[in-house]
Amino acid sequence: MDRKSILLLVVCVVFILAWGPLMTRLYPPKPVPRLTNLVGTATDQFKTNPGASPNAPPSEATLRTGPTDTLPAASAPEQLLVVQNDNARYTFTSRGGGLQQIELRRYPESIACNRKQNGVSTNFATLNADAPVPAMAVLGGDAVLGDGVFTLSQAQTATGLVVRAEKQLPTGLRLVKAFQLQTNYLVEVSVHLENRTGQPLVVPPQEWVIGTATPMDPADRGLMMGLYWYNGTKAEHVNDAWFQNRSFGCVPGIPRTEYVAGADNVGWAAVHNQFFVLAAVPATNAPRVVARRIELPPPTAAELAADPKAVRQPFGFQTAFVYPELRLAPHQSVARQFTIYAGPKEYNTLARIGSRLGNNLDAVMDFGGFFGFFAKALLLSMNGLHALGLSYGLAIIAITLIIKSVFWPLTQASTRSMKRMQALQPQMKALQEKYKDDPAKMNKKLMEFMKENKVSPLGGCLPMLLQIPVFFGFYRMLQTAIELRGQGFLWACDLSRADTVAQLPGLNFPINPLPLIMGATMFWQAQMTPPSPGVDPMQQKIMKYMPLMFMVFLYNMSAGLTLYWTVQNLLTIAQMKLTKNIAAPTAGPKPANPLPDRRRRP
Repeated sequence: MDRKSILLLVVCVVFILAWGPLMTRLYPPKPVPRLTNLVGTATDQFKTNPGASPNAPPSEATLRTGPTDTLPAASAPEQLLVVQNDNARYTFTSRGGGLQQIELRRYPESIACNRKQNGVSTNFATLNADAPVPAMAVLGGDAVLGDGVFTLSQAQTATGLVVRAEKQLPTGLRLVKAFQLQTNYLVEVSVHLENRTGQPLVVPPQEWVIGTATPMDPADRGLMMGLYWYNGTKAEHVNDAWFQNRSFGCVPGIPRTEYVAGADNVGWAAVHNQFFVLAAVPATNAPRVVARRIELPPPTAAELAADPKAVRQPFGFQTAFVYPELRLAPHQSVARQFTIYAGPKEYNTLARIGSRLGNNLDAVMDFGGFFGFFAKALLLSMNGLHALGLSYGLAIIAITLIIKSVFWPLTQASTRSMKRMQALQPQMKALQEKYKDDPAKMNKKLMEFMKENKVSPLGGCLPMLLQIPVFFGFYRMLQTAIELRGQGFLWACDLSRADTVAQLPGLNFPINPLPLIMGATMFWQAQMTPPSPGVDPMQQKIMKYMPLMFMVFLYNMSAGLTLYWTVQNLLTIAQMKLTKNIAAPTAGPKPANPLPDRRRRP
């Protein structure tokens, strides 16, 4: 490759690396304005529309009346009640009468890769951390919340520990919430709205808070945070890209402030980060689901000193079910039941719970679609090999070996075809030279010549095309495979993230060996690949160096993904070495374009 080509390649790599920071500097994200909530606080639907059903989904006209997505200012000291079981520690708060946070006792907040921290964080992974509103808070203005202060109590019953949150409002409305801890990270919740008066009572539209998607640790930038909701057929996903509303992923647009969806068909909704999820499943479908991007408290000076990579302005997605206003007859009580799952994204656990509840709760793993099928199969295979005693790193290598064995005959046939193509290059170049003034005829003659000699121009590409679903399946699986979190292999202390071993002094740039090795093996493989006939020499040189771009794209990806790709490259190189001496066909190639005898008459 000449100097001009090398310079062009370097400029392209630098441009790709600098594109994100450059766009952020030129077009900084606009602050999201304080939104107007869709749920009303004091509108009486029955006064404006006497014929409306008390349980009908709220109309747009009756929803836009004022914000109700926050709790009122504290009027009394906050009471906290902490209970726990083998899986989690649950903190209940009197402000809003709900779950303030859930700490997962079997999972650390972060995995440290230095000996001083013994490999793990001292804090638990926490759901709903620093959220302004607790899970299962019922929001709807003064008529539903009053001062927002509940009375907490706990009792041991025959079915287990129950935490109660109760509040009596001046209007005569009484709210009673009961939380019962279960196994498998489940909490059964029942909420009663009681009219204690002798008069009909109108309860305005309410938001029943599911929880807030919050960062996994202080350094989590929220790229994997979002919310799911299930419409009975499939799970819809919303993340920060939807709220930022950027065109082509980088051109700034008008930020969206609120997401509202559903048509009386919300089977469940969940907020999540990369490895953990907080989901709420109502006993009967909820009318709607609403979500907002909110700012979370910034880290303190002590937290910044402890972790310089901590995000300065963290954010989250507060999500809730939306219920319409309803009329309670004198002394009438309405109950709503929910099942909460607050735990890790473990496919087997989520699939088992979803099967019991009659929904697809495992859809939060994002294993839908064509590539999702491969992701699910690869995850089950990896866990099966690990159950046999292999470490997760060795399980990834074993899966790569199995996949390579399956594709071995096809790759070998591809190598033979490429070698035949290479042997036929002189004749093909002669055809190209002869018909260079007529491209259409040249292509026709080339195709006829390759057909006569039983070679295909796609022979070298087919194995790679067939392995693309496997690659994307690996990519999707490793994004949410909590099994790899904290699992070390060689120098990588955590296969779920990049295998950083050091930082370049003064540049804060990570040194990740596996992507570098992967790039070297891809370059080696490209150098061994025979050039395709008919391709411009400059294009051939660019194609040989193009694999280095993959190193740039995958540089900060999980070590598990780059481990798979590196092993796959090494196996491909080994196969190419084994088949490099495959002889060309014994019967020589047919003439490129023999002239008819009648044209050679003396």
